[in-house]
Amino acid sequence: MFPFSQLLPLIVTTLASVFFDPLFWVVILLVALQYRRMAVARNEFFGLAADGGVWRDTLAATGYGLLGGFLGSFIMVLIGLSLTGSGLVYLWPVAILLMLINARFLCFAYAGGVLSLSNLLFGFPEIHIAQVLALVAVLHLVESALILASGHLGAVPVYFKSPSGRVVGGYTLQRFWPIPIVALAAVGPVAVQHGVAMPEWWPLIKPEVNGEARDLVYTLIPVVAGLGYGDLAVSRSPGEKSRLSALFLGAYSLCLLLLALMSQHFRVLAFLAALFSPLGHEMVIYIGKKLEFLRPPLFVSPSRGVRVLDVLPESPAWRAGIRSGDVLLALNQYQVNSRSELEMVLAGAGSRVEVQFLHGSEQSCRREVVFRVPDQPLGIVPVPDGGEEAVMDLSTAGPLGRWWQDFWRRFKRA
Repeated sequence: MFPFSQLLPLIVTTLASVFFDPLFWVVILLVALQYRRMAVARNEFFGLAADGGVWRDTLAATGYGLLGGFLGSFIMVLIGLSLTGSGLVYLWPVAILLMLINARFLCFAYAGGVLSLSNLLFGFPEIHIAQVLALVAVLHLVESALILASGHLGAVPVYFKSPSGRVVGGYTLQRFWPIPIVALAAVGPVAVQHGVAMPEWWPLIKPEVNGEARDLVYTLIPVVAGLGYGDLAVSRSPGEKSRLSALFLGAYSLCLLLLALMSQHFRVLAFLAALFSPLGHEMVIYIGKKLEFLRPPLFVSPSRGVRVLDVLPESPAWRAGIRSGDVLLALNQYQVNSRSELEMVLAGAGSRVEVQFLHGSEQSCRREVVFRVPDQPLGIVPVPDGGEEAVMDLSTAGPLGRWWQDFWRRFKRA
């Protein structure tokens, strides 16, 4: 049997040691800066100064990151994924170079695939393909769990231009997590007085070190990483879209992990795993975007009234019970059918505002009275109504990618 009861305290103790690692706090600071940027973008939509919720979001992300780190640590120990002799030193430089082509290529799925293919075709660099690709799979499996649990939180309202050219409302989903994770390191066939005896079948991934795998001694080492998630929700709610993204990413991770394990025994599967690492990740992104724009967008102008894209928590609109997807029909008995009409009525309204709106999926008609400070915003972001709204640029091309796009456009015009 697998010695869960003996290993779990060791994993928890090793994870706790990262709190004394300065790198862990640096990663938390970087995560906080990302949430600060998101808060600024969100509040610009509402016309407000940045609020004080950045550290709250960072604390929540750290909590989720600790849980994700424990999950990833358990999986790594379960399959015997050691970082010894894997060649991980090459991952970051290659990932940064690929980022110059496209920002999303910073993900290890692309660097791991490129390094594995280079090793298979040219024998360089010296890496342990199964270890590298299994690490990529485990990190993405942890990411899928974190997306499922918290990917929808803090969604930022934005305007997109759909493939048809229509401007629609939607959300950008962006989350960042500091991930402390416990990794294995093989220290060689040395004698120890205290340790945990592992089953005969363990480890599933054999490290490239001297000695028989069953005679090797492993130690647990803490490693600090960061994970990020970016997506968009146009035809689904943020919660529904994050669950769908987690499902696709989880399926990709399990397939890559299986291929990585089998690549140790069949060279052809090593090629397949190396190709699947980047191409499978691209397929996940492509399917997610394709499915999102196949369905009609949720946040478009209705035949009458003003549809709400988002509501600022604790604002007058929030206290009235107005939520994303509701349709404002009238303010103080004045009908509103556009953003300009809404702003005009609000400008002449006093502290007491009677709001008539259609609420929820059943679109039941409600009438509420709210009180606000004069000239205080109602606290809503309406969907685009065909005006000159600024749209979000969905391109993630890096400097080299933009250079190539410009070159190709000039070449086609020549």
